[in-house]
Amino acid sequence: MISRRAFALALAASSLAARPARANKYPTRPIKLIVPLTAGSPVDVVGRLLAQYLSTDLRQNVVVENRPGAGTTIGMKTVASSEPDGHTLLFQSSSLVVAPAMYKNLDYDPIKAFAPVANVAWGSWVTVVPPELPVKNAQELIAYARAHPNTLNFGYGQGTAPQLVGEWFNKTNGLAIASVPYRGGMQAVTDMMGGTIQLNIGTTSTLLPLIREGKIRAIAQWGAKREADLPDVPTMIESGFPGLSLGFWAGLWAPAGTPTAIVDTLNASANRVMDSAEMRAAMGRLGVSPSIGTPKDFADFIAAEAPKWQQIVEASGVQIN
Repeated sequence: MISRRAFALALAASSLAARPARANKYPTRPIKLIVPLTAGSPVDVVGRLLAQYLSTDLRQNVVVENRPGAGTTIGMKTVASSEPDGHTLLFQSSSLVVAPAMYKNLDYDPIKAFAPVANVAWGSWVTVVPPELPVKNAQELIAYARAHPNTLNFGYGQGTAPQLVGEWFNKTNGLAIASVPYRGGMQAVTDMMGGTIQLNIGTTSTLLPLIREGKIRAIAQWGAKREADLPDVPTMIESGFPGLSLGFWAGLWAPAGTPTAIVDTLNASANRVMDSAEMRAAMGRLGVSPSIGTPKDFADFIAAEAPKWQQIVEASGVQIN
């Protein structure tokens, strides 16, 4: 039986052979890749790596432009209102499906405003605290927060999935942990090491070096199973939250209305890039895994993710006007 990955690659190859003349002329100029988060964030780092390899594969420069702000909605709107010709693209994470649920007054629908191209990377989240905080797992954190109300601060990137899961954790457990928004999650980690923040949820890929150096402590992982890099850190499922499994992912979108031939060209290029030995090694060094599939695979994944995040938003009580 042919593997899913092999099928996706074969489909991408056949689409390249059969694509019409319009796609053969694409791209005709440098491609702008909008990352709606701060430079150095996990999405930005993966996006820059992808841009580097796509530039070679497409034989045209792919230039990353950071457009953070308003919980990533500013950068997303920039792409949504761009000409749908494949020369302005979006590289975004789960914030795309979070935004429609979190923001009450968006003047566009992020789900409908973009054409899914490729789900590029998978990773995991980890909850971290300062090493001096006397907690080593999620249940000890809950007990400490209840015994010391209004003394802990939760730092997060505004409008991101970690914000939601952190607020959900706070509310559903009846805790009084103050919320402190930042333009990027790593700014919160910097403040944690300075003593201002006592709780953060971020990607294992960005936090692992600090965990290994003993500058922060990992107390819980959000994946379905323990990470090989953090074998002693329990999952949230093991910590008393059955069925709770969430993770980091990031993908490539084009504005809605982009011709199918261009979407297929981009998807085929992304698949070739992600399946290369060099890219797999580079992704491994970042602590994330490459993903290969069709635009429909990505669209189906998004359709399954959106209601999940709607429920988390409702449970967390987070709403932004």
